[in-house]
Amino acid sequence: MGKGRLIVLTGPSGVGKGTLLRSLLARHPELYFSVSVTTRSPRPGEIDGKNYYFVSRNQFEEMVTAGELLEWAEFAGNYYGTPKRRVKEHIQQGQWVILEIELEGARQIRKNFPEALRIFIMPPSVSELENRIRGRGQDSEVAIARRLSHAQAEIAAASEFDIQIVNDDLKDALQAIEDAIFTTANC
Repeated sequence: MGKGRLIVLTGPSGVGKGTLLRSLLARHPELYFSVSVTTRSPRPGEIDGKNYYFVSRNQFEEMVTAGELLEWAEFAGNYYGTPKRRVKEHIQQGQWVILEIELEGARQIRKNFPEALRIFIMPPSVSELENRIRGRGQDSEVAIARRLSHAQAEIAAASEFDIQIVNDDLKDALQAIEDAIFTTANC
């Protein structure tokens, strides 16, 4: 992997990005996962610095003002962003860096890093996506409705990405991501 590369993984909330990413990183420890910064509260089991860097809204806004974020967006009432310095350092060292980000952030990456490989994870259907979101048991009915509405807008933008992968079967979706990353790199 001599040349550094940026890989962006995007898709609607509940589509399984996190599960796919954990499996991908377990199989390919050479990939560097960039931990995002967020203003949302940690979910049960999440660890600061591993899953996210959890910060206050004021801290996040200071990071934006100081130009410390590669991309950032507001989603479901919280800010999310990618710390710029570490991503650039790892790419300069020849590593492949993978980001798991929302659509708005992915659009910013397209402008700032047009050479990034951008992968969009699709649900098999909107009804299956709703089942997955409800199955997490973490959201109110209002939040579920908001996530589903947002998901439909995100799905409509899937064609903006280099590759679209349907997460109908975890094993098949993971293989498709590996093929996209490692086959595209050798072209």
